[in-house]
Amino acid sequence: MDSGVLSMMLIVSIFLGALGLGALLWGLKEGLFDDPKKFLEAAQFDGEDELKDAAMMEQKRKELKKKKDMQKNYMPPD
Repeated sequence: MDSGVLSMMLIVSIFLGALGLGALLWGLKEGLFDDPKKFLEAAQFDGEDELKDAAMMEQKRKELKKKKDMQKNYMPPD
């Protein structure tokens, strides 16, 4: 390829990357990615069954972690 074509591709790709980064930073500054209602609505509309399921999943996760830790520290008897 011609070096002129490569330099043009490099310049265009750097420009587009900078444009995308600028758009992301602008969106963060303007609060476009913030959703304060999401957490409030999630807590408001969670039913009792969903909360029980979440508690049960957390308990299973803790039990699996404890079991994995016990297997990791296992030493056979001499």
